[in-house]
Amino acid sequence: MSEPIARLAHRFGDESLLAEALTHRSAGRPNNERLEFLGDAILSSAVSEALFRRFPLAHEGDMTRWRAELVREPTLAALARELDLGDRLKLGPGELKSGGWRRDSILADAVEAIIGAVYLDGGWDAARAVVLDLFASRLDAIAGAKPPKDAKTRLQEFLQGSGYALPRYELVGTHGSDHDKVFIARCAIDVLGIAAEGEGTTRRGAETAAAEAALCEIDAREGARA
Repeated sequence: MSEPIARLAHRFGDESLLAEALTHRSAGRPNNERLEFLGDAILSSAVSEALFRRFPLAHEGDMTRWRAELVREPTLAALARELDLGDRLKLGPGELKSGGWRRDSILADAVEAIIGAVYLDGGWDAARAVVLDLFASRLDAIAGAKPPKDAKTRLQEFLQGSGYALPRYELVGTHGSDHDKVFIARCAIDVLGIAAEGEGTTRRGAETAAAEAALCEIDAREGARA
């Protein structure tokens, strides 16, 4: 069984859940992929609720951008490092050799998996308490800060600052009924060989999600080179 994480505001009744949350798919099964899926949804809900309650005068667009900034991969990877998760991860030989314990994507996935594990172990209240504790300083920082720029703006500024051409956005599909349609957009950055996709209830929302996915891929490449 895994030792408790000292800075995590939860003690597991079922320690096998924590062990699974810290096991990368490269180490075999069971691993943290399913817990990551669950934790991603719980994290988004808990952060959304925290923003809604803490900033009663904030517009929906501002809260959406704040949430995107809080739950994006680099933020979650930073939280993982604050919890010293890198040394706790169970990785396969290939990931160990390539330094997977310091890769943003693996660290971020582990944070989401732990949140999913807390939910299964202690329920919604326990998971929300963990999220509020982990994000306390970052939520405090929002109060005195301007709303973050949306992903499309951040991506455009990054590409322009690097001397690259602007990304191309295209609508690649939709699904759902006419009154509940979901749009799928692609963000292509030819010079970097990136073609990221995102979904949203509007075309702009889908393009923004695709831009966020592209930024995450760029961040992952930078992290891998670090």
